[in-house]
Amino acid sequence: KMSLLTAAFTAMLVTAVSGFAIIPALHRMHFGQTIKEIGPTWHAGKNGTPTMGGLTFYLGDVLGVAAGYAVLVLCAPALMGGYFSVQSITLYICILTAFAFGAVGFVDDYIKVVKKRNLGLRARAKIVAQVLITAAFLCALTLNGTLTTYVTLPVLGTVVFGYAFYPISFLLIIGMVNAVNLTDGIDGLSSSVTFVLGFLFVASFLGNTAVALFAAAIAGGCAGFLSWNFYPAKTFMGDTGSMFLGGAVVAAAYGLRRPELLIFFGVVYLAEAGSVMLQVA
Repeated sequence: KMSLLTAAFTAMLVTAVSGFAIIPALHRMHFGQTIKEIGPTWHAGKNGTPTMGGLTFYLGDVLGVAAGYAVLVLCAPALMGGYFSVQSITLYICILTAFAFGAVGFVDDYIKVVKKRNLGLRARAKIVAQVLITAAFLCALTLNGTLTTYVTLPVLGTVVFGYAFYPISFLLIIGMVNAVNLTDGIDGLSSSVTFVLGFLFVASFLGNTAVALFAAAIAGGCAGFLSWNFYPAKTFMGDTGSMFLGGAVVAAAYGLRRPELLIFFGVVYLAEAGSVMLQVA
């Protein structure tokens, strides 16, 4: 418990404090949100609000995980089993996956605010990058012995997918990451939805210390970001943040070996994505 509290509070504190440096820097570089003219007129007041504020919880989450891990090493080293145990490597994979998806979001935001192209990274390039990251993620989990090709569903029980698990996972992971991105919208709304307390609870219940530590740091980072995102928002997280959180959500689910939890804990993301598809249609 002490390690989880340490991870959460360190991530929250570092994220909140880093905003004092990052947000003014975004202002100076004119990294402001461009509001589309087709939107509601009252959205115009948000024009120029610094985007890419998701950078604030990048450092917070890393230091949160590091602080929590340090407490574990000092107080209960057997829980993680060493720096190169299956649990520890799962933790590293989760962090790297979140940052990899976040990097795609960063490039997308950079094109929007610097190149002044509101649509950002072209859809084909974004999908290719996400496919490569997903492939690396699944390969890493397989080599680590973390990945299983079955899920446990209510009523149906254990469902074994075999090789079909991999194409289904590609669709689920990429779909969920983009659904988190859509949920964020303009305002940085993913920070309140992606509080990952469900994953934290399940990971603790199942004794998966690595994912519990990761989820605690993500929750703390989201809380720290909200200190800058409450109305009137001083910053929006942008795709830099929402893609990072999308990667964190799928990494937590697969790190637990329970990808089916994405359906239950990600119901808001799925509803938002469905809403967007209906509106576009």
